[in-house]
Amino acid sequence: MAGALETLCGQAYGAQQYQKLGTYTNCSMVSIIPVCNPICFLWIFMDQLLVLLGQDFEVAMVACSYSIWLIPGLFAYPFLQSLIRYFQCQGLIPPMFLSSCAALCLHIPVCWILLHKTNLGIIGAPLSTGLSFWFNVVLLGIYMRYSSSCDRSRALIFNDIFLSIKEFFSFALPSAVMVCLEWWSFEVLKLLSGLLPDSVFETSVLSICLTTTSFHYLVPYGISAAASTRVSNELGAGNPQAARLSVSAAMVLAAIEPIMVAITLFCCRYVYGYLFSNEKEVVNYVREMIPLLCIWVIMDSVQAVLSGVARGTGWQHIGAYVNLGAYYLLGVPVAVVLCFALNLRGKGLWIGILAGSTVQASLLALVTGLTNWQKQVFCYKMVDVIYVESSLILQTKHNFVENCRQAMQGRECWRGVSQPTMNRLEQAENRGKERR
Repeated sequence: MAGALETLCGQAYGAQQYQKLGTYTNCSMVSIIPVCNPICFLWIFMDQLLVLLGQDFEVAMVACSYSIWLIPGLFAYPFLQSLIRYFQCQGLIPPMFLSSCAALCLHIPVCWILLHKTNLGIIGAPLSTGLSFWFNVVLLGIYMRYSSSCDRSRALIFNDIFLSIKEFFSFALPSAVMVCLEWWSFEVLKLLSGLLPDSVFETSVLSICLTTTSFHYLVPYGISAAASTRVSNELGAGNPQAARLSVSAAMVLAAIEPIMVAITLFCCRYVYGYLFSNEKEVVNYVREMIPLLCIWVIMDSVQAVLSGVARGTGWQHIGAYVNLGAYYLLGVPVAVVLCFALNLRGKGLWIGILAGSTVQASLLALVTGLTNWQKQVFCYKMVDVIYVESSLILQTKHNFVENCRQAMQGRECWRGVSQPTMNRLEQAENRGKERR
């Protein structure tokens, strides 16, 4: 849900509406915290849910215990993710980097102590994770409160926070659906692997593959965040050419980096499995999976960056539809057929999810390639005028919308609007700038 801030805060910062950053960030925190409650309820009864889905009872009990003790960290997440977007959209990377390093330096010794020097056992891991999250939140909050670089953006009008909730949810809900549909598809893979005859072996190999892809995903995710920030900033500033150039630069990086990683991974396929296990059977199975992993690395990087562009532009709803079709109408069904009907086991699961990722990347690339960036800039300006002087827009709503539907670029959308209406709209925009 915090992905909505990549659109709202990014474009507000580009338009130099700095006060909106603080408003949207606090609105995000207020809006997301209640969502944690049903998640807590789900985690508390995780054991019953997993057993119902056919998982091993002992595994389900351990997973439930882990989830329950992760709840304190869950409530830190709305603050952490909102603050990260707040700094990211302003290009304030050093405070995020330093706070993350400090949290990591705290997490490692605390996790080791709780796991090995106390009787908590596996419970120590989620406790240390939650402590690290809250520590990171405190550091970022202190920087936001006292740093001069946040002077313009932390000013708050509390009424605006609650007035912005509807606007926030218009982006937050599709953003959440967009992300959850993708992430849940991997959880479905894990559940399906647990239904195979040799479930422990299959799940172990699948976990190795997922660990590899998750570790690599950090790089394209960073490029994705940068692309989202640059695109949203440039759209807010009214620079369509710069937004297009930012997308091109991000795609070049998204192509070069994964190709290098894929080549390295393929060359090391005979020994890579030994990083995780000494069992020859596991190592050989991982070697068979490496070619699929290489293709996945490339496609995952492309879709990650394009997803960042979608968040920066405000296309979360499009991303949600794309992910729904790619993973649940194609990826998961193909995985089930290949795994169980054709007896390809874990390899079939991975081929299915790879097909879904390929379709996802292709559709997002098509949407991005066909985008009229000049029109995107104007759409943002139109929404801003509506936000500032909604009552005036309502008086001319019919003519305004009908002409905007015919717009291809720039001022063409004003054709057919009477001169008095034109003057009033321009006056409204000028008053909005003065207020800001």
